[in-house]
Amino acid sequence: MSVLDNFRDWKEFLGERVNQAKQAGMENESIANVAYQIGDYLSAKVDPKNEQERLLKELWDAGDENQQRALASLMVKLVQDTGNANNG
Repeated sequence: MSVLDNFRDWKEFLGERVNQAKQAGMENESIANVAYQIGDYLSAKVDPKNEQERLLKELWDAGDENQQRALASLMVKLVQDTGNANNG
């Protein structure tokens, strides 16, 4: 089973990777850039596995690069906020 099969699993996976990147000393801007690259790859190469991923793909495809970068940053913020809520 892939982490992409379930949106909750995907968010947990992404949150763990963001947390690891922060612990390794990556700046938020660098994390956002990596998130943009991942989003671009997923949009181009991976078929959405659920409704949430399909919506994210449609939003990604509808946006220009600046909007895609904003969406990637929002996904990072979402998983950071979710992780903080679960840990606090």
